[in-house]
Amino acid sequence: MSNIRVLLVDDEEELVSTLAERLEFRGISAAYAIDGKSALKMLRDTDFDVIVIDMKLPGMSGDDLLNTVNLSYPGLPALMVTGHGSVEQGEYRKPDGAYDFLLKPVDISLLITKIKEAIAAHES
Repeated sequence: MSNIRVLLVDDEEELVSTLAERLEFRGISAAYAIDGKSALKMLRDTDFDVIVIDMKLPGMSGDDLLNTVNLSYPGLPALMVTGHGSVEQGEYRKPDGAYDFLLKPVDISLLITKIKEAIAAHES
């Protein structure tokens, strides 16, 4: 599984650009968008293997973006992330159509593992 292309979507530009750099350093091609509208434009222009979406986005929520991605790009696996609340306390649940749900700050090794798992699950 080489040449993985990831689209990261998060409104915290400094965070998402740093995450993209960290993925690139580990051999994963990463682009990012800071809102849903920009992400959808990038999806029209570029093929990605997986999308990682923050729950809280300006304009279009992460759930709305996920729903649009699932309808328009049904073969594209999605991971959801949030920096708000706690999965353990039941404040958030994995949205329908998402492969998995991670809490920020996301451990880079865990993220890479989940990216690879999501791609493999969609290929089988």
